[in-house]
Amino acid sequence: MKYFDYAATTPPHPDVIRTMAEIMETHFGNPSSIHGYGERADQLLRRARSGCAAAIGVKPEEIVFTSGATESNNLAIKGAALRYQSRGRHIITTATEHASVYESFMQLQQWGWEVTLVPVNSDGEVNAEQVVDAIRPDTVLVSLMHVNNETGAIHPIAEIGNQLKKKAPRVLFHVDGVQGFGKMKATPAAWGADLYSLSAHKIRGPKGAGLLYVRSGVELTPLLSGGSQEQGLRAGTENVALLVGMAKAMRMAAEDQVDFARRTTVLRDRLMETIRVIPEFELNSSPEGAPHIVHFSYPGMKAEVALHTLEQLGVTISTQSACSSRSAEPSRALLAMGRDAACAGGGLRISLGDEHTEEDVALLEQALHQMVAQLRPLERRM
Repeated sequence: MKYFDYAATTPPHPDVIRTMAEIMETHFGNPSSIHGYGERADQLLRRARSGCAAAIGVKPEEIVFTSGATESNNLAIKGAALRYQSRGRHIITTATEHASVYESFMQLQQWGWEVTLVPVNSDGEVNAEQVVDAIRPDTVLVSLMHVNNETGAIHPIAEIGNQLKKKAPRVLFHVDGVQGFGKMKATPAAWGADLYSLSAHKIRGPKGAGLLYVRSGVELTPLLSGGSQEQGLRAGTENVALLVGMAKAMRMAAEDQVDFARRTTVLRDRLMETIRVIPEFELNSSPEGAPHIVHFSYPGMKAEVALHTLEQLGVTISTQSACSSRSAEPSRALLAMGRDAACAGGGLRISLGDEHTEEDVALLEQALHQMVAQLRPLERRM
């Protein structure tokens, strides 16, 4: 079975697994404790924080450890909105954001905040000028993803961040960096981002570990109350093994980023050509998008039928994003891009990793052709 769902999760790197196992066996102390076991755990935690900070070019004290990107996004969005609500209750995002961002905005809307959804073009990209034009005197926060988790569309984050700092410096800028880090250069401070979210398990690290970059001077209302861990922003005993594993995965991903992009772009472009020549498919990803994601639709065919047929042929891909793949609803991102319901309901995503080869892609291409041949007689009945 060949796995092509790296945007959902990645197999942990063997070096990460070994590092975590060693720490779990020998460094089990609580990093908040003041005895020797706690001190050694705290040293490892501080080292992990410095490693994570170095990988994205920020200061260690600007890193807040979390359980993953969903918690990081919730803390960034709700924490900022609640802390700065005296400035206003207007917040800005797009309809194509990950569920952890979009649903955070919808919850704030239920609590009385006004939400503006800036439109995207047919490739899923937002226009920087439209984002800035949506700013009002009562705007508190803009939240956008770097790379779309379904289609691989890239938002012009640096342009947006720089324009915001010039025209609306009091408006906070949050970037969901989950699908971008390790695939392209990630420099949140240079972008003008005040907040930046990451998840370890997207870069061959462990599940259950993530971080939020919080620029010095930015204040957030904590969502978890309790102890004083993570500068009082995230109560709860830190999982040292997971966080050290994340730091190791981030270092390796940052070091390999240029080679990763070069290798996967070749494979992505090859897959796009294959999809273009199969008349039943509609390509949704742009050649200008992320190097590791290819999204296409099989209109008139239920996405789960296509997925399970491919699985029987020996390859695993996904429908929508992992957080939404069990939903029968059409893709919110594709609808926002102007696709019709048939296209949005038949979306399929291929996502590549560092281990994939030309031979792997050849097997996937063969499986795609075989799938269509098997399902073609069913198309009119679906």
